[in-house]
Amino acid sequence: MADPFSFSLLDTCSGTKARRGQIATPHGGGATPAFMPVGTAASVKGLSPAQVKDTGSEILLANTYHLALRPGDDVVRDLGGLHAFMQWDGPILTDSGGYQVFSLCELTDVDDEGVTFRNHIDGKHLRLTPERTMEIQLNLGSDIIMVFDECLPHDASSDTVRRSIYERTLPWSERCLDLHPGDGRALFAISQGGVHAELRSEHLDAIRGSPFDGFAIGGLSVGETTTRFREIVAMSTALMPTDKPRYLMGVGSVPEIIDAVALGIDMFDCVLPSRNARNGQGLTFEGIVRLKNSCYAKDARVIDETCTCATCAGGFTRAYLRHLVMAKELLGASLMTLHNLTFMQRLMSGIRGALSQARFPDWREATLAMWGDGRQ
Repeated sequence: MADPFSFSLLDTCSGTKARRGQIATPHGGGATPAFMPVGTAASVKGLSPAQVKDTGSEILLANTYHLALRPGDDVVRDLGGLHAFMQWDGPILTDSGGYQVFSLCELTDVDDEGVTFRNHIDGKHLRLTPERTMEIQLNLGSDIIMVFDECLPHDASSDTVRRSIYERTLPWSERCLDLHPGDGRALFAISQGGVHAELRSEHLDAIRGSPFDGFAIGGLSVGETTTRFREIVAMSTALMPTDKPRYLMGVGSVPEIIDAVALGIDMFDCVLPSRNARNGQGLTFEGIVRLKNSCYAKDARVIDETCTCATCAGGFTRAYLRHLVMAKELLGASLMTLHNLTFMQRLMSGIRGALSQARFPDWREATLAMWGDGRQ
């Protein structure tokens, strides 16, 4: 029988709130702090599952809204679930579709029972409710299921956010919890509240005693200031249970991840590393190599000489990669994505190693100093 979901806390950091842990799921485990590549439509763009695994990635993210539209959650269910469908044997977390309430707001009609989308593929209507998102995620065979929530713009008023929490996100999460089968798969709550600290606190007070398997912070990295971002993360982690994983949704820049780990976050996801890769931006510990700059047209160096990914170890030069990117060759996106996701896993491995050796504050300071302003 597959192992049920669990979380073990292995190390904590004196001087910060950083933690190192281990997640177990019915499809294997993952070390934390963890970065999860985004495979929105059951595919990390440009890479095979085997290549994704070669980057060191252990947990993938897929999306309820997009997979319900195409190919349909019933199709995935009938073909053995998402793991068999995409040939990924590790853990999968599914986003419930709440972020699409924000990102596709021009195509949505939100009410207190759920959301009606005019879908972006053919214009037909898709209705998502807490019950339907749970059904979709269970059909997909997700290991970590997210509750359905309403994600609002960062500048939403206090009154708007309060109404959203108490009339939508909070009752929707309770409806999701009622439908959780208790079969070893996890159900994570999502805290909302925008940039309003008092509302973030109220929402966390309302949910932290419920039997969720993990707690996420939603609705950040959508336009708020860096200072406010840090304040909300710090306040949120202080109110979350210490024995359950903490997930900061949609955050993927190097400084933000390092800062959030120091504030007690265990899990991250973001499209940024793969999206930047397709735009010719390579991640290194010294900043970003922006291949579209003409200075790389004859550069015979690899992206990062310290990297062991197939792109760098294979000797693909910055000049060649720039050529592929400028010519819009698919190979360029693939090679750059492979490198960037490998970098992200090297980053997370470095964080975990520093935590296990009780040197995270020094590692953090040195890494952020080396990263500088992120430009190279």
